[in-house]
Amino acid sequence: MIMPYEYLEDIAIADTAFKAWGKDLEETFISAANATMHVMVEDLDSIQLQEKREIQLENEELDMLLFNFLQEFIYYKDAEQLIVRTQQIQIKGKDHTYVLEATAMGEKLNPKRHHLKVDVKAVTLHHFRLERTDSGWETLVILDV
Repeated sequence: MIMPYEYLEDIAIADTAFKAWGKDLEETFISAANATMHVMVEDLDSIQLQEKREIQLENEELDMLLFNFLQEFIYYKDAEQLIVRTQQIQIKGKDHTYVLEATAMGEKLNPKRHHLKVDVKAVTLHHFRLERTDSGWETLVILDV
């Protein structure tokens, strides 16, 4: 299966950069969330769907909505030792604001089953972008590791 993201070697020296894409906003957000989790956990399929978290976010800017969405995954990892993956997501425009509702599922971090690569501290605004393309949407993200 071709993953809808790629890691970029020449953008951030001490951080991890990636591009993620999709045919629509929802697919692009999921791709970016998977890329973020894959920086931390070697095998995303090792994450069992045991605990559910509902994510509800609003922002006037689509790129900042994505930024905040990705930060949620880092928050769960840091605050609850919970690693999650997006199961469903919906993004709507409402009164000059974008509203995101997502369901994420996962489990407590288990070093015996989850081979960890690096610890992501935060999403950075450096070079951060989300833009419409001819085939859908694309984002560039740099993670502080």
